[in-house]
Amino acid sequence: MTDNIGAPGTDMSRREFAKAAAGTTGLFALAGCQTAQRESSGVTVSDAEASGSPAAQSLNPADLPKTSPPQVVNVDEQGGKVTLSSVPSYHEVHPGETMGGPVDLPATWAFQADDREPSVPGPILRTTEGEDMEVTLDNTDGKRPHTVHFHGVSKKWEDDGVPTTTGITVPPGEKHTYDIPANVPGTHLYHCHYQTHRHIDMGMYGFFRVDPEGYEEADVETFMTLKEWDNNLNKQMAGMDVDYSPRERNPNVFTINGKSAPRTLHPEDGSPVIVEQGDTVRIHFANNGYMMHPMHTHNHRFEVVEKDGSQIPEAARYKEDVLNIAPAERKTIEFEADADPGIYLMHCHKVFHAMNGNSYPGGMVGGIVYKEAMDSDIFAQLMDYAGYEG
Repeated sequence: MTDNIGAPGTDMSRREFAKAAAGTTGLFALAGCQTAQRESSGVTVSDAEASGSPAAQSLNPADLPKTSPPQVVNVDEQGGKVTLSSVPSYHEVHPGETMGGPVDLPATWAFQADDREPSVPGPILRTTEGEDMEVTLDNTDGKRPHTVHFHGVSKKWEDDGVPTTTGITVPPGEKHTYDIPANVPGTHLYHCHYQTHRHIDMGMYGFFRVDPEGYEEADVETFMTLKEWDNNLNKQMAGMDVDYSPRERNPNVFTINGKSAPRTLHPEDGSPVIVEQGDTVRIHFANNGYMMHPMHTHNHRFEVVEKDGSQIPEAARYKEDVLNIAPAERKTIEFEADADPGIYLMHCHKVFHAMNGNSYPGGMVGGIVYKEAMDSDIFAQLMDYAGYEG
């Protein structure tokens, strides 16, 4: 394992870092590090390759594996161990031609758990309070450095997943195991913390759930990640001739669990909340993007029962129908499916986030669907829009 110190994307030794901190080497030494080559275990990685520059890859999306919907990985059932790897993939946001489609991310760096399919967002890692995890980041077939950073739980310094402060980066050709205690029950998230502004926007993020001891699931329980994208980055990483700057990021794709409406309503590829009258519904939200998203539920008022892993006391809860979620924030809501059985939207109320390009509706729009309404003509029309043939 390499022992890099300094900013991600550098190969600064401890001595160089100390000098830079004292002001004796300054910006010239840092600039020199930016153009350095990395050598580790016989693998040489240029700065362009490390950053994911289009100079390092020329991809045809048709040659890449397609992502699958994120799966729940019960880590307890795997002896407390899980292996994550990053797979260059093609991600269909809404593959149909309806409602402003098709919408896609021509290149992503999807997380894959063990021998499952790669997905954007990544797999939902689920464990139980007190059942610690060993998470191995397998980068042996990788093309660029990565790390994994877990929010919420208290862990050892070296397991924080931040190359700048721990000195630990996982370069191509290597593996690294993080010990992640399940000591803070609740809903958390994880993501790559190497060149974070780029790697999250390439799809390297996911849910991390620690169930408290004695946890009882609701009748309907689901996880939803919110994310906005400037897909010029994904096009650039696929080798297309487009301009992209993180300072001038201009989001044009808005997703729930990696999909835009109407694909969000697809029963297999999307994540509609399918309920029966009287069900207790619990939705774990996370915002893995960089913008605020106020989510509004039609005809269903909910209570926020958890925030960033902390339970909200019952005395502090109240009924509401708009949930504002900040970047990296997690909130869990709960409500009873007590409306007139039908189809109800759940969407970001920044209305331009509920669009596919210039087409409305689309984007960050999901739905609460009663089973009684799934035989209706309007639901059949929605399924036609979503591309569902079941």
